[in-house]
Order: sequence, then structure tokens, then C-alpha cells
Amino acid sequence: MLFALLCKDKPGHLNVRMDTRPTHIEYLNKLNAEGTLKIAGPFLDDDGKPCGSLIIVEAESKEAARSLADADPYAKAGLFESVDVKAYNWVFNKPEA
Repeated sequence: MLFALLCKDKPGHLNVRMDTRPTHIEYLNKLNAEGTLKIAGPFLDDDGKPCGSLIIVEAESKEAARSLADADPYAKAGLFESVDVKAYNWVFNKPEA
């Protein structure tokens, strides 16, 4: 099952994002190699700077998807103000479709 992780950065925490980015990318590369990661990228504010993340993962359950979100180095560094985990149905432009 697919889940969207909708992550909102805390205001004024761009430095945390940039400092933690290398370990975050390593984490996503690991999920990608396992076939767990489907889509990932930052949301951008009006100035074009990252202000959150959209990550779509395949997981057994919402709880498993939440565990993946909690293990993200960004989450561990305290970057996120909130993380919503929502079941997701990929309908259009799905590679396997």
C-alpha cells in the first residue's frame, strides 16, 4: 500500500534542513534501493526555498509508514513542524500502469 508523508518544516529551520540534507539523502537512497521509496522532493515557498517535503512510500500499514517518517534524519533533527501520513492511490502516470 502507498502512503504520502506530508512534512511541513518549522519556520526558521532552513539551516537544519541544509545541515541534515546529506544524511536525509542517504536515507532516501536506502529506501529507494529497497523499493520502498516511490517519489520524494521538497515543497518550495514563494522565494523558491524548501519549506517541507512530499515523500511517497510503499508500506504494509499506516503505522509502518509512520515509522519510516520517524526514522528520517530530518525528523530526528527536529526539522518538521508536522508530518501527516495519508494512504495514497497513484492513478495517473504510475510507472507500472
